[in-house]
Amino acid sequence: MEATQILDVARDGILTMVIIAAPVLLAGLTVGLIISLFQTLTQIQEMTLVFVPKIIIVYMAVLILLPFMIQQLVELTERLMDLAISLP
Repeated sequence: MEATQILDVARDGILTMVIIAAPVLLAGLTVGLIISLFQTLTQIQEMTLVFVPKIIIVYMAVLILLPFMIQQLVELTERLMDLAISLP
């Protein structure tokens, strides 16, 4: 296996990781920002107010996006298996 192939595999792995994680992280970030804005506007300084909605939204995002995540992982695995089979 050449160095370029190793770099391609590493790049594909990192890109797949970003594609899988980004929607869930963005959902958590959006909810955190909205709740922080709400806390700032109403001057409620409760630290635990952020955690429950964030956990619920992240959990729901994972449930909704799970088929997409699995499909991305399957495609990465297929590419890696094709590469492994084509090696001399």
